[in-house]
Amino acid sequence: MSSIPTSSNPRLADSFGRVVDNLRISVTDRCNFRCRYCMPEEGMVWMEKSELLAFEEIERLTHIFAGLGIRKIRLTGGEPLMRKDLYLLVEKLARISGLNDIALTTNGYFLAEQAMQLYKAGLRRINVSLDSLDPVKFNVMTRRNYYSKIWEGLDAVEALGIRPIKLNVVLIRGINDDEIGKFAYLARTKPFIIRFIEFMPIGADDGWSRDKVVTTAEIISTIEREIRKRLVPVEQRGIQPADRFVFEDGIGEIGFISSVSEPFCEHCNRVRMTSDGKLRTCLFSLVETDLKAMLREGASDEDIERAIRDAVAKKEAGHLINQPTFVRPSRTMSQIGG
Repeated sequence: MSSIPTSSNPRLADSFGRVVDNLRISVTDRCNFRCRYCMPEEGMVWMEKSELLAFEEIERLTHIFAGLGIRKIRLTGGEPLMRKDLYLLVEKLARISGLNDIALTTNGYFLAEQAMQLYKAGLRRINVSLDSLDPVKFNVMTRRNYYSKIWEGLDAVEALGIRPIKLNVVLIRGINDDEIGKFAYLARTKPFIIRFIEFMPIGADDGWSRDKVVTTAEIISTIEREIRKRLVPVEQRGIQPADRFVFEDGIGEIGFISSVSEPFCEHCNRVRMTSDGKLRTCLFSLVETDLKAMLREGASDEDIERAIRDAVAKKEAGHLINQPTFVRPSRTMSQIGG
């Protein structure tokens, strides 16, 4: 498919008619956790600093993406707050015309120290990964004893008035699936939106198998049985990855990202940029477009626009997890960007 000049069609569209307006930008592959669904406990080799996109390079690429219709940015990692002075990047991105949303996904470890700077820089939405409300199980999931540190960060964000605060929960059968009701109760007692994410085959040595996936249907049934309140859909099968529900009495919101049992690929509006400047059109892509190489070899903005358009035009129909032809990406989640 040939490139369409920006002047005639500023939108990024793929061959299936999906319009891409959401970009996830990884700023580092490094992480101080070793979550079992993300990376192995030992043996990770981190990129050299020179391999990572500089803030100025991210800013330039984001300008180009914004000119192509990207409206939402999410900063990820690795653990993005391990990137020194991340708030300076947030300030740069907040000044880009056309962007109307800058969010962050973090494990929360550094939030207590950095939340104020990030808020002043323009960050208004935060997702924190929290896979257990039990310190012992939290250690099992993350292979780290940082539970109390995460809550210090959540308290800091809550005090700043940042809303919404979303908690991402990956359930693995036999490990933390007995905490569904506890998380649902938390959504009713704190200003948190709980988002249950189905266990996906993306981490090296993650032990994934279909029987370890706790499906959305199971989670909804468990919540309604334990909380004794019906969940009412607010948004389903939209362009956002999460199907959103509220309790029938209006107290508390729950989201479900059902990538395995109910894939939402046909509505996907997102692409990803790795910390070393590779554009990926799907988390499970087997092909990447090297935007960093183009930047550092002196490519013009127009050249980079064409490369982005060509890549998005070839965006995959779906991730193939449930099909015999599924192939795991060679990179772990931390290397791709969560």
